Amino acid sequence: MTLKFENAYVKDTDVIVGKLEKEGPLKHYFDKYYEDGYCGSKTWEQAESKMAFETINNLVERNKVDLLFGGDLLNQITASSFAASKVNIPFLGIYNACATSTEGILLASSLVDKKIVNNVLVNVTSHNNAAEKQFRYPVEYGGPKPNSATFTVTGSAGIVITNKKTDIKIDAATIGEVVDYGIKDAYQMGAVMAPACAKTIYNHLKALNRDLSYYDLVLSGDLGECGKRILKELMKKEYKINLKNYNDCGTMIYNIKTQSVYSGGSGPACAPLVTYTYILEEMKKKNLKKVLIVATGALLSTTTVNQHETIPAIAHAISLEAI
Repeated sequence: MTLKFENAYVKDTDVIVGKLEKEGPLKHYFDKYYEDGYCGSKTWEQAESKMAFETINNLVERNKVDLLFGGDLLNQITASSFAASKVNIPFLGIYNACATSTEGILLASSLVDKKIVNNVLVNVTSHNNAAEKQFRYPVEYGGPKPNSATFTVTGSAGIVITNKKTDIKIDAATIGEVVDYGIKDAYQMGAVMAPACAKTIYNHLKALNRDLSYYDLVLSGDLGECGKRILKELMKKEYKINLKNYNDCGTMIYNIKTQSVYSGGSGPACAPLVTYTYILEEMKKKNLKKVLIVATGALLSTTTVNQHETIPAIAHAISLEAI
């Protein structure tokens, strides 16, 4: 399903990152970061919720917000819920794993476009140590991983979507379908999510009668180096599309050759930390005019993985235009 918007714009953004993210290639785009993974808190989970509250609060102080969407990777999206409890704003918790940011943007855009509300804040967070403890093993365990694994980004990213015209328009959005290629290995997230990403890109282009030349950049969210290669192969083999002007946020936020991040970044905060900083700056400078953001999510849980179930995935696309 693809939606077109006439009155949806990016009004404001706010991000916080962790130590490794601040040391990566995009370090000059991140003003606020935490040197300590605990962020001055007692637990990883409290640290994640603290980051969520800070980005939400920063945006609320600068903007009139009618509604808050929030999501993360913790059980029952507690990082977002605890953060939302500290602000007096109607709250809807959302979850599509690492695709939560684009899910939130398309929902927010649908509401502001029809002028049901004027300003919606979408905030997502992830924390490497909290996610490892949640989905795999606590980092203290020190378990080895294959190079194909992805590294959950630590950070929080918020965006305010408005129906008042700004210099960045949300042109369209494609709601993805759940795709399951039968992969059961939780260390192969790129392979799990690439098929969903490919299908969403294809459906988006087909629905709007566009080809890749329409976009200056197509940007996937969380595939890493391995998933990035798989996506290119899938697009060519299954959809006869040669993926050009393409990159992946998971390969942009870290220096994979010098930082111990395996195949690259993932997590709900991965795509927006790159998009809300570097990408939006390039669009405001008119170096990029039309960008397709496709965040991808692996819809697994500790229960399903331990029961040896396959891992379904989803991807949602957001089309941004500089005006």
